[in-house]
Amino acid sequence: MSDDLRWKLGARTPGHEYKIFNTSFLEAYHPRTGVPKRFSLLECVDWVNVIAMTPDQRVVLIRQYRPGVDRICVEIPGGMVDPGETAEEAAARELAEETGYTAKRWRRLGVAAPNPAIQNNTLHSFLAEDAEPTVAQRLDGGEVVSVEVRPLPDVHAMLRDGRIDHALVIAAFAHLAFELPELRQ
Repeated sequence: MSDDLRWKLGARTPGHEYKIFNTSFLEAYHPRTGVPKRFSLLECVDWVNVIAMTPDQRVVLIRQYRPGVDRICVEIPGGMVDPGETAEEAAARELAEETGYTAKRWRRLGVAAPNPAIQNNTLHSFLAEDAEPTVAQRLDGGEVVSVEVRPLPDVHAMLRDGRIDHALVIAAFAHLAFELPELRQ
């Protein structure tokens, strides 16, 4: 990284605490002019998402209402990493809680910064292989989730035509595409 691009950091001031993130403000100084700027930040815990594949190569999807866009979205299981939990543990927990599926084999697909301009967290994407329904869903009080399984080519089509448009879900499938040639088409 070129040092002439890095801003000199000053004081960080806490903002407000919300249920799923905190805000803060960061004083920083332009690397070339020294002019100060106040950045607004969202401090979030890390997130996980899971592409769960059944033994017959179908993908476990969920549908749930998202108030930010005021519609039902097609997604993959995922959520926040709880305190004291690894990303791998959170992925397995979220898959079981949201879908009732568990998997025999797990593989890390990759990581991404969800929005590095304003957020400090990381998204960890996993592939859960040989996933099967083995437990009851354990949704929290704020979740209403329906589960469906679709062949991978159907999911590919949904990604291409916009029926799946959640950016973090697309990021997970982008990581998967590096490994599966049939998703590169």
